[in-house]
Amino acid sequence: MTTVTPVMQARYRDQVVPALMQEFKYGNIMEVPRIQKVVVNIGLGEANENQKLLDGAVEDLRIITGQQPVITKAKKSIATFKLREGRAIGVKVTLRGEKMWSMMDRLINIALPRVRDFRGIPDRLDGRGNFTIGLREQLMFAEIQYDKIDKVRGMEITIVTTAKTDEEGRRLLALMGMPFQKN
Repeated sequence: MTTVTPVMQARYRDQVVPALMQEFKYGNIMEVPRIQKVVVNIGLGEANENQKLLDGAVEDLRIITGQQPVITKAKKSIATFKLREGRAIGVKVTLRGEKMWSMMDRLINIALPRVRDFRGIPDRLDGRGNFTIGLREQLMFAEIQYDKIDKVRGMEITIVTTAKTDEEGRRLLALMGMPFQKN
């Protein structure tokens, strides 16, 4: 059985790795930063009162990622938010391998350009080469049909890399095609 290499993975291997090796003067190909995983997360604070909202979020995330989401639970009780430990408050999916590359491709080439008045995303990383982008609505993904959703909800997409510095991580994502804002 032959497997089809996702476009983004081929781009990483053929264009990004040689460019990063030359730019950062890596001695070994294993030093080159790579994308480890993509985590897609929907936090549902209002699910505290209405547990039915979780079902819609699970279905949306399943359609977008092609993988069954995991329900996240509160780690501790917070009285001001009327939150109890162990209560379901969100859903998340961790993508690796082929699904990760497919998600990256759809995010960069389809979803982000569909945002109205899109001028790029801020290029702030977390200090360890990882990048998180917050999206206001799930409708930017072509898989979601407007008349089938129960509620417009935002999500957070975290791209975890093996980069040791923000500069390396930023360059890796820029070469992959991430549309960063022009300063």
